[in-house]
Amino acid sequence: MFSEANEKKLDEIITHYPVKRSAVLPALYIAQEEHGHVTDDDVRYIANRLDMRVNEVEEVVTFYTMYSRKPVGKYKLQVCRTLSCWLQGAEQIAEQIEHKIGCGVGETSKDGKFTLMEVECLGYCDLAPCLQVNFDYHEKVTPESVDKLIDGLKTK
Repeated sequence: MFSEANEKKLDEIITHYPVKRSAVLPALYIAQEEHGHVTDDDVRYIANRLDMRVNEVEEVVTFYTMYSRKPVGKYKLQVCRTLSCWLQGAEQIAEQIEHKIGCGVGETSKDGKFTLMEVECLGYCDLAPCLQVNFDYHEKVTPESVDKLIDGLKTK
């Protein structure tokens, strides 16, 4: 299922854990890195490699927002929707992003560059509202800072 290099990487990662199943998170990262998202085949393969049931891997991949089960854009924009962020304007941030990239929550822009998601707490309540772009966090975002951020990403 994985390239030879990623097979070796997974073999190495597994050695770091006393129980193979503990390597499920990094195994899912490898799958997503290789395929752009975690496929059904990836879930079955990882379950087999880590001596887990398929539904156990599925539970993990669907619980964490850092994994995608369908193709996403180059930039995954995740707007926190919990209370602190909502009170500080997260709804307006999501609306501004929708306007700026031309698609709604759960969708990918026509150019394939952006996917917009709303997620539960990103852990930056004191710096709300928070936006995560791939693995980078942006705190105290405003409609203006979102515009600037997206304009910068469009040129990359």
